[in-house]
Amino acid sequence: MTQPVKGPASYFPAIERKYGRPVAEWQELVRASPLTRHMELVAWLKAEHGLGHGHANALVAHTLADRS
Repeated sequence: MTQPVKGPASYFPAIERKYGRPVAEWQELVRASPLTRHMELVAWLKAEHGLGHGHANALVAHTLADRS
């Protein structure tokens, strides 16, 4: 039996359904952005791409964690 997905990645299926793009594409946008701070990136995703706060926060958190 597989473990349920937890943390920011648990939002990924809903993000893909709601916004019509794969998570990898969203993560590439975050990585390509000149912004580096978490909340700046969240605000940018909300303002420029229409993401809700929770979805933007989950994408940024997961993407920035991968940089480490």
